[in-house]
Amino acid sequence: QVQLVESGGGLVQPGGSLRLSCAASGSDFYAGPMGWYRQAPGSQRELVATITSGRSTNSADSVKGRFTISRDNAKNTVYLQMDNLKPEDTARYYCYLEWYSGDVVYTSWGRGTQVTISS
Repeated sequence: QVQLVESGGGLVQPGGSLRLSCAASGSDFYAGPMGWYRQAPGSQRELVATITSGRSTNSADSVKGRFTISRDNAKNTVYLQMDNLKPEDTARYYCYLEWYSGDVVYTSWGRGTQVTISS
């Protein structure tokens, strides 16, 4: 079993920055794609950004140019640098990981970290 723990959320003013981290822990697994989703109250969970083990990235149009996803494969950790934050970025951010054990693929999710943008 692989567990994910997110950190770095908080309350910031519009235009501010935050850096989210998500560390995967477990044994005998290979970490595949990782990424972030977010969910605001009353809304569906939406993709924010993803990154493969080869560091190819994809992100939602709403965050392009403001958010940067990266990862440290040695630490099985993914990061989300969020700059020029807007009130509409307010949501709970969830980390996910696709991981492999033998020929089987699994997906793990973190519990989420709250990001609130408000003046």
